[in-house]
Amino acid sequence: MTIPSVIFVDDDPDIRPVMEQTLTLEDIPVACFADGASALKLVQPEFEGIVLCDYNMPGMDGMQLLHEVRKVDEDIPVILLTGQGDISTAVSAMQQGAYDFIEKPFDHDELIELLRHALEKRHLALENRRLKAQLRQLAKPGPRVLGDSPAMQAVMSTIGPILDISANVLLHGETGSGKDALARYIHESSPRSAHNFVAINCGAVPENLIESELFGHEAGAFTGAEKRRIGKIEHAHRGTLFLDEVESMPMALQVKLLRVLEELRVERLGSNQSIDVDVRIIAATKADLKQLSDEGEFRSDLYYRLNVVKVDIPPLRERKEDIPTLFHHFALIAAARYDRESVPLDARQAARLMQHSWPGNVRELRNLAERYVLLGPAALDGGDSSEQGNLSGRQTLSEMMDGFERTAIVSALNASHGSIKDTMLQLGIARKTLYDKMKKHGLDKAQFKD
Repeated sequence: MTIPSVIFVDDDPDIRPVMEQTLTLEDIPVACFADGASALKLVQPEFEGIVLCDYNMPGMDGMQLLHEVRKVDEDIPVILLTGQGDISTAVSAMQQGAYDFIEKPFDHDELIELLRHALEKRHLALENRRLKAQLRQLAKPGPRVLGDSPAMQAVMSTIGPILDISANVLLHGETGSGKDALARYIHESSPRSAHNFVAINCGAVPENLIESELFGHEAGAFTGAEKRRIGKIEHAHRGTLFLDEVESMPMALQVKLLRVLEELRVERLGSNQSIDVDVRIIAATKADLKQLSDEGEFRSDLYYRLNVVKVDIPPLRERKEDIPTLFHHFALIAAARYDRESVPLDARQAARLMQHSWPGNVRELRNLAERYVLLGPAALDGGDSSEQGNLSGRQTLSEMMDGFERTAIVSALNASHGSIKDTMLQLGIARKTLYDKMKKHGLDKAQFKD
């Protein structure tokens, strides 16, 4: 079902089809209802349209519907259709928040103009709301997770409900997909952000040292332990411990970590005294921990302790809509670091980025953005072939045209935050043409909204 721009409510079965035909011919999507209760099911806080309703209706009349709509979102314009005897009541309704009223029988052009003005006001209200939300997000200290693709929207909807609680999280994703950045975002967005975020790569620390790194040690606990050292777990007290490449943790150490998670106490090497700890664990892996636990390569009891909430981070090739935003972000950071100017990509260059397979994921894109800032456009044509892949490969004219078209539409939708009207104006094409091209390239306006 096409999302309507106008919800029309009237109990008269003769006027509903007339109104539907009238607005459809004006390219205004409409949904018609015989009663207010049914219409309210479509009214959501982010509804982009308006409500047009008759004042005199059995059951829920226009005034009651106005009040119910304003409970959902008081910025949704509600226009009342009134008879001659309802004018004073309609004026009263405007004082209580109605956008406007129009008398029956109404003039066609007057109605269409009123509806277009109301829709424009609604779009502006939503745009201002999104911009304010974006500014609040950008104003937050610490890392941010960038991406408006459906895949990243799914990730954010998963982690959103757990930011304020201390549930352990298991991040699963390919190398370079952004597990570290997401772990830092979870920490910085949680009540634990005032305390330490402590990271350790379980695959990078030698097996004979990782136990001391995690648990700490007392002076004299082993050869070379000249003084007491606080371990990572203890250092993360009231904060977050990030265990990267957790699948590399030695089996014997897994047993000790499990005990810490169960008892919330840690004991330094060489000590008989236990210390209370309050720590949230975020573990990250590129492997299938469930399969490893089934095969006896990873303790199943520790797996279930870590896997309270699992987040699958999509590889960059599955969220290509985010590439222009990510590249621009990394280029700005590199430009500030190296005191260089960041020149925006043109449409041809952006199209080539969108068509690359990105085996190195976000890390590869970040490295390319840095080279682009340092070397200019030449960075897109050469460099390490292991990372560049097919970035500079040959394409047919049809492939180049499709890539350019998709990139142009994605760029316009990003700039307009998914507004079809603004995208149409920016690209200079008709609504139907835009919808056809969006369908062709697998694009949905919802994925571009803030």
